[in-house]
Amino acid sequence: MGGLQFEAGEKGEWILLGSVGSPSYNAERRLVCAFLAMAIGALVSGCTPSIHNRAPLARVPRFESAPCWSTIPANVSARCGFLVVPENRAVGNGKTIRVAVAIMRAVSKHPAPTPLVYLDGGPGGASILSPSLPVEQHLNADRDLILVDQRGTYYSQPQLTCPVLDRFFGRLLGLVYDAASTRVEHVAATSACRAQLVASGVDLAAYNTTENAADFADLRRALGYKQWNVYGISYGTDLALNLMRIDPSGIRSVVLDSTVPPNLVALPAFWPQAAHGFDRLFASCAAQPGCQRTYRDLEARFARLVVKLESHPMTTNVPDPITHRDVKVTTDGGALANWLVGMSFATAQFKDVPSWISQLAAGKPQSIAASRAASVTPPGLIGYGLTFGVICSEWYPFATYSKILTEGRRVLPGYPSSVLREPPQFTFVTDDCRIWGVPKAPARLREPVHSTIATLILSGSFDAVTALPWAKAAAAMLPNSRLLVFPGVGHGVTPASQCAQTVVRSFLRQPRAPNVRCVASITLGRGHSPV
Repeated sequence: MGGLQFEAGEKGEWILLGSVGSPSYNAERRLVCAFLAMAIGALVSGCTPSIHNRAPLARVPRFESAPCWSTIPANVSARCGFLVVPENRAVGNGKTIRVAVAIMRAVSKHPAPTPLVYLDGGPGGASILSPSLPVEQHLNADRDLILVDQRGTYYSQPQLTCPVLDRFFGRLLGLVYDAASTRVEHVAATSACRAQLVASGVDLAAYNTTENAADFADLRRALGYKQWNVYGISYGTDLALNLMRIDPSGIRSVVLDSTVPPNLVALPAFWPQAAHGFDRLFASCAAQPGCQRTYRDLEARFARLVVKLESHPMTTNVPDPITHRDVKVTTDGGALANWLVGMSFATAQFKDVPSWISQLAAGKPQSIAASRAASVTPPGLIGYGLTFGVICSEWYPFATYSKILTEGRRVLPGYPSSVLREPPQFTFVTDDCRIWGVPKAPARLREPVHSTIATLILSGSFDAVTALPWAKAAAAMLPNSRLLVFPGVGHGVTPASQCAQTVVRSFLRQPRAPNVRCVASITLGRGHSPV
């Protein structure tokens, strides 16, 4: 959930800061990603006729070895290839796709027998594009780490990216966020994206969590593992929970980082998540004498800014972090509220939020404008086929549009209706889904997941994307789970917290009795606090 975050390096390279969903944004963990040099001819266009094999000569599913991609760190031993699976298991027409897989060897000379498979977020994020992130978290310290570009994402074939949508989101910086004219441009970009993918022969209805989870179950069997451990982050937790549903005997343990319960996730649910994260952030400032003294009544000031800017947007120019050319950034109420939600992906920068809000209130929008400009994803990285396939079949159809505004008013009553009628992060997604035209997911996909598999659930106290109530709801269905809340952390706990990384490694060694002592030592004060 959210977008991939990049900035320009000193020599012109692109540095990946994190992803949607996972994304797992963390300014302290950056990957040099020279992806312009990595483009593989067969992937540049997104789809080619050879990608879909209508008459496979070998059994399906199967794993085919292939050279590793250049993103794999040079100091990591790895085995790579593709899982060949049906595009749509419900159709049975023999059409296949290829899902990219990288197996990162354990650092230990005596690794544990069960590997860890990493389920990235988004939907539409690509873990092989940024393998240094889980490696820097030492997730391959004691066991092999399996990274997968889920169906339709970056290195998988077909690659369901849409630069036309990415270019629109770049232009969105200078537009009034929720204006009718912006809606027109947004709908046009989504329509062009869909037309591109359909023209290439893609079955849009095949890119969803049902098929995605089946891919992972097939991958475990194709690689010959009796069991593995599962780590899911953001949307990857939704996927992990569904994998627990369909392949429980193949799973030894599960880590859910920033949890998305499949029975609760729907478009009206996102304003309550945002409000919970906002409340915890502002309460933290109010509880600290220094912050409260310097930024008095921060929550009320922020709400007043949302109202004021919705009627009178503020415009400034800031340097584009990639091109270094000035770009126009317009901040209205909707843009401001969504910016604060997006800060959940930037735990390391939470400390700046009170100051930036204060600057904006004083008529100085440059800091927030620069933060927004840095969040724009370069074209061609997000697998929108999976993004819209999941949202439009699994989240959009299970609630009415009017409930988005109803829930927004309930939790943020002082905000304008024009801001609250669209869900945070997913402005105009109801229009997207009407265009995308995929079938509604089966009701069983929306049922709560009950499981006795040992599960570690991690939640960041400032997370405004997948807040603590969702983590608690998931834990209530998992009797062998342990829920840990990390103060001062946003969305994506493990990438942001060394303590969380320590706990995860301990849990993987001893799922029934992990060492969690470091969590109690985390305090919101000087040297620790984001505010």
